[in-house]
Amino acid sequence: MELLDSDVRREPDRVRELLHPDFVEIGRSGRRWTMSATIAALEAETSRIQPETDEWLFNEVSPSLILVTYRITGDAGSSRHASLWDLSGAIPVVRYHQGTTVRANDE
Repeated sequence: MELLDSDVRREPDRVRELLHPDFVEIGRSGRRWTMSATIAALEAETSRIQPETDEWLFNEVSPSLILVTYRITGDAGSSRHASLWDLSGAIPVVRYHQGTTVRANDE
């Protein structure tokens, strides 16, 4: 949830703490983002209302990896997200994230 907060998203040091050094994201557009590109883009983001989330599922992939899926609903419509969280370090960090836009009739 912290990564959905505009104030946190614009804090590069905090975002860096929450992302694995090998972090990769496939955005809703299909673009591939590295950790450094993600941090730069989030730092430049304007404030926004925190989107609504639901349909949270947590699936253990291994003792140190959790696949988290959820849906976001906001002004731009709905999207489904999947994040792979690495629990092997001092705090959980995101190793991989993907967002996919959901067409209104596919909810």
